[in-house]
Amino acid sequence: MGAARIFVARMAGLAVFGPDGERIGKVRDVVATLRLDATPPRVLGLVVELSSRRRIFVPMLRVADVDPAAVTLASGSVSLSGFHQRPNETLVLGQMLDAPVTVRESGEPATVVDAAIEPTRSRDWMVSRLALRTGPRRLGRRSPVQVLPWSAVQGLTLSDRQGTEGLLAVFDSMRPADVAAALSELPRKRQREVVDSLDDERLADVFEELSENDQRVLFAHLDSERAADVLEAMAPDDAADLLGELDDEEAGRLLALMEPEESEPVRRLMTYETRTAGGLMTPEPIVLRPDATVAEALAHVRNPDVPPALASMVFVCRPPSATPTGRYLGCVHSQRLLREAPFELVAGLVDSELARLEPDASIEEITRYFATYNLVAGPVVDPEDHLLGAVTVDDLLDHLLPEGWRDQPALGHVEPGVGELARNGTGPDGSGRTGAADA
Repeated sequence: MGAARIFVARMAGLAVFGPDGERIGKVRDVVATLRLDATPPRVLGLVVELSSRRRIFVPMLRVADVDPAAVTLASGSVSLSGFHQRPNETLVLGQMLDAPVTVRESGEPATVVDAAIEPTRSRDWMVSRLALRTGPRRLGRRSPVQVLPWSAVQGLTLSDRQGTEGLLAVFDSMRPADVAAALSELPRKRQREVVDSLDDERLADVFEELSENDQRVLFAHLDSERAADVLEAMAPDDAADLLGELDDEEAGRLLALMEPEESEPVRRLMTYETRTAGGLMTPEPIVLRPDATVAEALAHVRNPDVPPALASMVFVCRPPSATPTGRYLGCVHSQRLLREAPFELVAGLVDSELARLEPDASIEEITRYFATYNLVAGPVVDPEDHLLGAVTVDDLLDHLLPEGWRDQPALGHVEPGVGELARNGTGPDGSGRTGAADA
């Protein structure tokens, strides 16, 4: 690269050339991804105006060099599709410059007059610093400009720049755990607006990933009818945990509002101590009759709604198949299913020797069980040989980690939405853009 740090205002109008020196167009803007925290945003690419006045997007991975006179691309192959801005993106020149912000340390108001971008060791580009003019605007008099790190300024995060509708558009492509983490960073008023706008199924998925404190606060915001609907959409073990945080009267009232077939497994789970196999288990593992085929078993395992840990094995029981089942015969590991012919019966593949968890098994016993047998799921069976459910390793970790672990940042930073992957990747046309968002 021609420069380690570049101020974006100086890039406006720069000629863009291909690797062979052919002129492609000129720089009109820089596209960056907005984030929900104070982490510097990643630069996704450039908006380049062609000689035909058409504006296209060029990913930063295609940029070979930036110098004071021109931008040179590593490849002359670019998508000619028109540029369309996505919900989690901002235009540095068009939307970030002149934006009002606040200096974190002093609380002083300021205006963004320029932004510096620079490459990282991983070849990504970040908006690392902002040039600010502090103090209120005055006619005929300008205050001095100071350059501060991105993290020293507030007012430019995704929640600052986007309304609730924009946030929902970004959340739509995120995993529930990442939505929950992002939601916990928002002000309470914005949290409630998001909760009110999510449908029950999506909200249930997010509630399952929230910290206990956030669950209590946001659940209290729901009216009773909607709270019952969300509980019905949650996994029974998560619904039982949430109800366990409420007083007995409130929990009983919500259970009464739920459909009987939805509330029954939740009521059953609430009869067990929280830190036991019965309290941790899900009552909805994959249960098959002995005459089921390998093909049928694999169809259940492939169901995208089944969590990966639960999909690691199927449990073979005599009817009824709903928990508590008929006599438990054993389990079949998914790897074994993949090695057998589709027409084989699961009855001939059953592992009947694997130890079972008793419903009152403690956290310590469950931990030793998983470590001993190298499993991510295990059957919970009562003394009468009825399968009651299955404990998965994620249920165990949830109770082994320190209280409040969900309030801590994850090990890796998660971008809001999939726009960056599409922008910096290479689509079928080599454009770096994929999917219907480019239409």
